[in-house]
Amino acid sequence: MLINRVTAARKFLQRFDVDAIIYSNLKDIRYLSGFTGSEGLLLLGGAEIYLLTDSRYTTQAREEAAGCSVVEFRERMPTLAALVNGMGAVRVGFQADAVSVSLHNELIRSLPDTGLVPLGVELGGLRIIKDPLEVDRLEKTAALASDALLGMLSSVRPGMAERELALGLEFAMRNAGADDKAFDFIVASGERGALPHGRASTKAIRSGELVTIDFGAVMDGYNSDETVTVSVGEPDARQLEVYRIVKAAHDKAIEAVRPGVALKALDAVARDHIAENGFGDFFGHGLGHGVGLDVHEKPVVSFRSEDEAREGMVFTIEPGIYIPGWGGVRIEDTVYVTADGCRLLTRVPKDLMVL
Repeated sequence: MLINRVTAARKFLQRFDVDAIIYSNLKDIRYLSGFTGSEGLLLLGGAEIYLLTDSRYTTQAREEAAGCSVVEFRERMPTLAALVNGMGAVRVGFQADAVSVSLHNELIRSLPDTGLVPLGVELGGLRIIKDPLEVDRLEKTAALASDALLGMLSSVRPGMAERELALGLEFAMRNAGADDKAFDFIVASGERGALPHGRASTKAIRSGELVTIDFGAVMDGYNSDETVTVSVGEPDARQLEVYRIVKAAHDKAIEAVRPGVALKALDAVARDHIAENGFGDFFGHGLGHGVGLDVHEKPVVSFRSEDEAREGMVFTIEPGIYIPGWGGVRIEDTVYVTADGCRLLTRVPKDLMVL
């Protein structure tokens, strides 16, 4: 798998007329080499691939990145410069969106005779199509997180603090084998449901409230992302109405996923349904985003997207309605685009659950 990834990355050399590319984003370094440490640079040439790291990670790098020449450094810039010069590289690309101003200045000082070419969004598509190994890891991570939530929903009750729910879910995921949580969980009950990113607070959940829970796990480097909205106690007529509208928008968008469909068209399927039912002003964010080594990565599924769905993409479908002073509903699944449609990776049923 890694050989295929490196082969794909090398196509950028010709595309941008560079002799080498310096990767500084640790997620991309992991993708191309298998290295999981927290300090490293990767130098990719037409025939060479060097992984630079310090003495803390040298042994680990040689075990994880068997396809790379591992180079230990005391000072990374002089070591990088020596490798670039040894390759005879005249034009070298770098990840502009992952390089700080200070690192860029270091590159300029260390490579005064080298043409440095900033590459930004162009490199973003490297990880956009998931290979079978990635899909397997994404599916296992999503299943772990989904099962953890399903296993603890019976403990949700009036009087429980949002933060207590979030901590219980994190513990359940870690106990099941997760390495970490993918992000700070959103637990937004009652009026706080109007906050799309309402992180779990000390607010107590009350009977008769809707509770939106946005959660995800990390396992073997890969993330999951899923959102459910549940009712604590019997929902009233308006809560049921809003939930049904969001659920229908979610279902229609998932049914529309297939290779070749414009991602902005998927966004429109859900957005138009919500607008037709009178809540268009209450759905502001995009429909979804890619999920992989980062919990938010390409592709972007929104009205601004210029991409189309392709077999092997993994992204979320997450419409919502957020009404200030009342609350909100969001329903989210992560989907894998297949040859003729899509398959859900997340597992929690999306019919309204009454706790």
